[in-house]
Amino acid sequence: MSRPLLLVDTASLYFRAYFGIPESAVAAPDGTPVNAVRGFLDMLATLVRTRRPGRVVCALDADWRPAWRVALIPGYKAHRLADDGGEQTPDGLSRQVPIILDVLEALGVPAIGVAGYEADDVIGTLAAREPGPIEVATGDRDLFQVIDDDRAVRVLYCGRGVSKLAVYDDAAVRAKYGVPAAAYADFAAMRGDPSDGLPGVAGVGEKTAARLVDRYGSVAGVLTALDDPAAGFAPGLRTKLTAARDYLGVAPEVVRVAVDVAVPPFDGHLPPSTEGERVLALAEKWNIAGSVQRVVDALSA
Repeated sequence: MSRPLLLVDTASLYFRAYFGIPESAVAAPDGTPVNAVRGFLDMLATLVRTRRPGRVVCALDADWRPAWRVALIPGYKAHRLADDGGEQTPDGLSRQVPIILDVLEALGVPAIGVAGYEADDVIGTLAAREPGPIEVATGDRDLFQVIDDDRAVRVLYCGRGVSKLAVYDDAAVRAKYGVPAAAYADFAAMRGDPSDGLPGVAGVGEKTAARLVDRYGSVAGVLTALDDPAAGFAPGLRTKLTAARDYLGVAPEVVRVAVDVAVPPFDGHLPPSTEGERVLALAEKWNIAGSVQRVVDALSA
């Protein structure tokens, strides 16, 4: 089997890096915190070293709250809005994101975002378009939906860090959630996700959501069955689903990743074309020499 394409959910990992390492633990000579920079680079180095990809792409949120999703569900991520309309992000982390992007550029690792779309949509498009095998590194369970055993697309779930990642294929998703990976978006829409401002169906928990999606195949299938008096829904459940009909009519589209994003051409092959002098200058400027060296070693191995 050829070496995989590694798709990195960049923001998911640098948020985890920021909160996993105290901001006061490490700083640049000018006092700028670099805990997220170091943590993210160390995660990337570990992923490349242990997964041995042939290509690497870091996906970015060009738009963390796309208007087309908000038009369907106005509350989508609304609780994370800052006063200026952007995403609530700690100042210490906001200052480090441009550093991460500068280092990736100098290392020759493509960092791709597309206007009007989230990183999940870039990943969804590449997972559907590029030849397998493909591995998606993320701490976001919504990306379980891109798993495709036929095309050798798997998710490296980093909820406990990259050193303890869990590899998910369709069987693993079925075993944990009771639905196939292809139906995970419908399951998540029905269950709800407070972190994204998705309420789900009031009174319907994870087990019931899984049972309904598994039985009817999708939220659309559930709604079709709801119109059939002979479908056999318990009266209480029918009432809950009927009350949530408007939400269920749009929620799966919000949760589903786009697979037709105009992702620009990229190379991503390893080893990348690294700007050596610039890499050294950034490593010295930001006090990240050790982390940079680990990434360079992994990328060039």
